[in-house]
Amino acid sequence: MSVESGDVSVLAVARKDDDKFVEPLQLGKRLKEIRLANSLTLEEASNLTGLARSTLSKIENEQISPTFQAVQKLTKGLGIDIPQLFVPPADGPEANGRRDVTRKDEGRAHPTSTYEHELLASDISHKKMVPFKCTVRARSFDDFEDWVRHEGEEFLLVLSGQVAVHTEFYEPVELEEGDSMYYDAKMGHCLVSLSEDDAQVLWVTTR
Repeated sequence: MSVESGDVSVLAVARKDDDKFVEPLQLGKRLKEIRLANSLTLEEASNLTGLARSTLSKIENEQISPTFQAVQKLTKGLGIDIPQLFVPPADGPEANGRRDVTRKDEGRAHPTSTYEHELLASDISHKKMVPFKCTVRARSFDDFEDWVRHEGEEFLLVLSGQVAVHTEFYEPVELEEGDSMYYDAKMGHCLVSLSEDDAQVLWVTTR
């Protein structure tokens, strides 16, 4: 569909295809739901979409109706399709419809001296959790210069082999294939492989 003017209201464009699209009041509410579902501030959404913070605020508060050009920037910056913007807001928690498939061995590689990470779902930005597979190459606690620590909480599942999990406040614990562990990632931690072959683990870290 072509739009001759960037000032044409997107609602007018949408109604040419479907007169059941939500009214402007719902559009602002829907935009805010999507932004909050992605844990974005107005400033962060502004940086992603190229729209001024004040413009986003006015749209969310129904003070203005976005042009078609503005909606294109919103959908591209927030990683959604135009129809998602016109789904009626829900009274309860709203799904944002994002998904990303990572095929076997097609994650983004991030090798270090002790681990070889494979980042999963790397095409999705502003995730609330970060999943990755890891090949544990370290064989001794001395292979690490210092404890690994960062914000959030972490879940670890051993996919193959055997590992020793060293943590700052506990004695090391040995985990085998199928064993898992959940812990505070701000606590110093590191993994060493105990098996003949490098162990493989799945890590999921919260933001």
